[in-house]
Amino acid sequence: MVLIFSWIKKELIYIKDSLTEIIKAIILVALASSGIAFALLLRYLGYNGTIITFVGIVAEFISLFICYFLFRNYLKSEEKTESSKPKGKKI
Repeated sequence: MVLIFSWIKKELIYIKDSLTEIIKAIILVALASSGIAFALLLRYLGYNGTIITFVGIVAEFISLFICYFLFRNYLKSEEKTESSKPKGKKI
């Protein structure tokens, strides 16, 4: 029983430490599905297909632009940590 509580505690600490990454992932999923959400909302409100398509495409372009900047910052931080490691042996 103690082993189970220890495992649960370790997993909760891991989730707490990676909370910012989880929040970024939720934001990325919300941005990726924003175009379909706008399309469904406009269809429910009774707009025609041309307006729905235009707003959906614009929403997707905006979300892709935001996702690009989120990923760019993430990749820059990953490159900095890996570039500090030595690549090979010195002779």
